[in-house]
Amino acid sequence: MRRDSWLLETLHRYVPLAIWAIVFLVILAIPLKIISYGYLPSSDALRYAARAVNGKEWSEIVILNPAYKNIGDEFGWHLFLRQIFLWSHCSTTALVLLSVALLFVLVGWSALPWLKRPEAWLIALLVVGLTSDLTIRFSLGRPLLLTMTGLLTILFAWRAHGSGQAGWRVALWMAAVIAFCVFMHGVWYLWLLPVAAFLLAGQFRWGLVLAAGCGVGSLFGASFTGHPFAANYQAGETAWRTLAVQTTDNTLVTELQPSSGEVFGLIVLGGLLVLRHLAKLNVQRLGADPVFWLAGISWVLSFKVARFAEDWGWPALMVLLTCDLQQFLQSRVSSNSFKRLGLACGLAVTTFLALTNDIGGRWTQNLNQAHLESGNPALRGWLPESGGVFYTTDMKLFFQTLFKNPNADWRYLLGFEPTLLPGEDFKIYHRILLNPADPEAYQPWIQKMKPADRLVIRVTGGPAPPIPQLEWGYGVGGIWIGRLPRAETTQTELTGAEKAAIAAAQSWLALIDAGRYSESWRNAGPVLQAAISEHDSIGVLSNNRNPLGNFLSRKLKSVELTTSLPSAPDGQYAVMKFDASFEKRKSAVETVTFRLEKDEKWKAAGYSIE
Repeated sequence: MRRDSWLLETLHRYVPLAIWAIVFLVILAIPLKIISYGYLPSSDALRYAARAVNGKEWSEIVILNPAYKNIGDEFGWHLFLRQIFLWSHCSTTALVLLSVALLFVLVGWSALPWLKRPEAWLIALLVVGLTSDLTIRFSLGRPLLLTMTGLLTILFAWRAHGSGQAGWRVALWMAAVIAFCVFMHGVWYLWLLPVAAFLLAGQFRWGLVLAAGCGVGSLFGASFTGHPFAANYQAGETAWRTLAVQTTDNTLVTELQPSSGEVFGLIVLGGLLVLRHLAKLNVQRLGADPVFWLAGISWVLSFKVARFAEDWGWPALMVLLTCDLQQFLQSRVSSNSFKRLGLACGLAVTTFLALTNDIGGRWTQNLNQAHLESGNPALRGWLPESGGVFYTTDMKLFFQTLFKNPNADWRYLLGFEPTLLPGEDFKIYHRILLNPADPEAYQPWIQKMKPADRLVIRVTGGPAPPIPQLEWGYGVGGIWIGRLPRAETTQTELTGAEKAAIAAAQSWLALIDAGRYSESWRNAGPVLQAAISEHDSIGVLSNNRNPLGNFLSRKLKSVELTTSLPSAPDGQYAVMKFDASFEKRKSAVETVTFRLEKDEKWKAAGYSIE
């Protein structure tokens, strides 16, 4: 009996250590499971990895507004990833996966040094993961997570030692935390929010110490760029321009658009208040708690910009939740009991499953995305040439194309933030977003395009954009690429009718190039549909085109307008011949006949290839 009692006491003694190990390991396992799906974030993490590989300044990658200088902008994070690449020569994909896993773990572990019951943090992760998109935010692989880690560190430190006086030592370590965050992330102005929260809570000494730490840390962190004042000024100016120059909220990037109100956040806060009342917790009243004030300020500001709630409000709410739950658990469950171990195990499994399940395809959305890659033979001649410009209004195309072509020698007009566009180009971009279906909105860009440039537009399930000044090629995944007609095939004396017929023919041919034979028949005119059934058309095109391999290029050879054709009803026809090249046949001639229908639209009436 004594031996059994001794063994039981020994096992009890190791319960707290086992729980710490469980919490550490489950937080590590969550991002590893997420990236095991093949997950890649869709935005900034891609550009960070690409720039780490090519080592270029942003002015060599993106056409920037002259007001923007190559300083700041996550200087430390770029330096870190660049050194990883130089040491390992890994791919952009490997750099992104490293970013996702490393940053998730850092922000996930940031609370643990300040806790006595780490399972309380698991409950907070679970609750917030079920009621918000913060889990996805934790998985973005962006250095903003380092700033979030710094914020959680300061808030938990205050919760642990807030009753003590804040002296110069506190100011020093706060300055060090903020300096690191500014060095890595480049953003200093958001630290004004926790300063305001401490002051509103009446924690004046801590607020002033945090303000001093913010000032010193921001300058010290930015000093590594070599331009401490200019880097901080530019960061603030960029944030101001991002919001000030936009005339409508719907043209802002999604995370900067207004929130409709984080209702679940209010529900979580309400549940916390009920717990405080029923369990009679001895906690700081909300009015004197800067963590609560930060959550409240962020919630109010989210009606202007949703990111305030995502990046500051929810983390603050997690601190409130964790600290209250910790006190509740301490009062109800013995620290070395098997009951506590069982609870921790159950929480670990539940949190892991809840945060890693692929509900709604949140971790696998990128798997079915096709990318424009210079190594794709089907895109030969369609991506920008050396020194060319990649025109688009789709920011995801910038992220994805730069990620897949980090060393390409073209530049992008639209980069990672629309307000960094040159002034006139921003106005054009804004007009296109407001009128995406209007070809006229693109005309200022088309007029200044050069032969090396490309206009890239994503069209969901439709033909090529109706912009006849460009010849269009189907890229991948609904992406159309427009370029100026090649000089040797340009018809300088084309009439308006000929131009319209050629544009319609190129759009229709792109459906065939993409293997969308059924859709090409449905988009044809009544003359062709009367001559051949959809089933037979699919068979003929499959027999004629599939053996040729992937489409490579097409040049207009001739166009002739006529009012009559053999075995066809009278009408206005355009007979066009194209010199075409395919993967398995370098030279072929396509004859395409179009007829102007009653709705004044040119529709396909015939197609053959020799």
